Amino acid sequence: MQKSQKELVRYSTSFKQQVVRELESGAGIEELRRRYKIGGGTTIQGWLRKFGKNHLLNKVVRVETMEERDRLKQLEAENKKLKMALADSLMAQRCLEVLIEEANKEYKTDIKKNFGEPGSTGSGKSTG
Repeated sequence: MQKSQKELVRYSTSFKQQVVRELESGAGIEELRRRYKIGGGTTIQGWLRKFGKNHLLNKVVRVETMEERDRLKQLEAENKKLKMALADSLMAQRCLEVLIEEANKEYKTDIKKNFGEPGSTGSGKSTG
């Protein structure tokens, strides 16, 4: 059994530059791939990055107004404030939990369980 050998094609630098020039002058990538039998979907794009001006590659351009930028900054600042407020709240909650644990140890009781139960002196509710 023989393995079929895959043909490895190497392109010269001058050939790559010629293809890039044709692409920059208006030819399409698929057209050039078919014309020169160039395999691979990203081959020419790689040459364009290396030898071209990159202006033909897909780019994401975001256009914003000054109001949008200001609003984004405002939202980021608000987000930061809210994160700080949440952190403060969680810290206060944890401090109260530790305080309750220590009070339970000191007074040998369960404050959370007994909280809100009527005491022995009366609950303040009328029974009539």
